[in-house]
This record gives sequence, C-alpha cells and structure tokens, in this order.
Amino acid sequence: MTQRKPHGMDFESWIDRQIREAQERGEFDGLPSAGKPLPGAGEPLEEDWWIRKKVREEEGTTGLPSSLVLRREAETAKARALAAETDTEARAIIEAMNAKVLDALRKPLSGPPLNLMPFDADAVVRERKGTSRTDR
Repeated sequence: MTQRKPHGMDFESWIDRQIREAQERGEFDGLPSAGKPLPGAGEPLEEDWWIRKKVREEEGTTGLPSSLVLRREAETAKARALAAETDTEARAIIEAMNAKVLDALRKPLSGPPLNLMPFDADAVVRERKGTSRTDR
C-alpha cells in the first residue's frame, strides 16, 4: 500500500477500505493458513507462552553452545540426505552441511570441541542406495 490516508477520512474506515479492495483483487486468496483457525485461539495463555513456543520451534537447541547445535544439525542433515528422493538431492543436502562444518572449522564455535568433519558425499549416496532407494 503506497497510498496515504485521505485528509478528513476516518482512519479505521480507510484501513477497512484498503482491506476490502485487497480482498476483491484476490490478494488474500491461497494463503497457507486460509480457512484454518488461529493456533491456540480460545485457549488461555500461560504466563510464559512465548518462551515455550520459541523453545519448541528451536527444537530444544536454545541455550546450547553453537558446536552442539551444529552437531545436531549435521545428524539431521545426514538423515535428510539418506531419505532424499534422488542422489542429486542427497548430495545437495550434504554439500550445504559440509559448507557449514568447514566454516565452523575455520572459525571455532563456542562450547565443547566440534569433533565433526565434513561428510563424504559419495559414501552417503552409497549408504542411501543401500537403504533400497534408487535415483529417479
């Protein structure tokens, strides 16, 4: 919205008009949560609800040293690569993770030693094929 509220028009009615016009243009059609209730709507909020939500979103990594977070991320990346649909997708996942590992090895992270080396993409692809998946 680049328009300014016209002088003399009530602010609320100006906003309502902007929303109505956007709806008519279909700008709200196909949004990911369209037609779904808001999460937690109608439920009483706990005192620290936002902290609990953040911890759930971070999968329990909040407060962990960077080196431990990267180790967990590496485990997840390998599992994703093994479950990938194609060898190309598996290699892309491993290469992205390897870039993060190499960066962490160049400039050490906080926390305990990383004890992590880049993955061998070929070995992961062979292991993936051993789990009865084929390249498509």
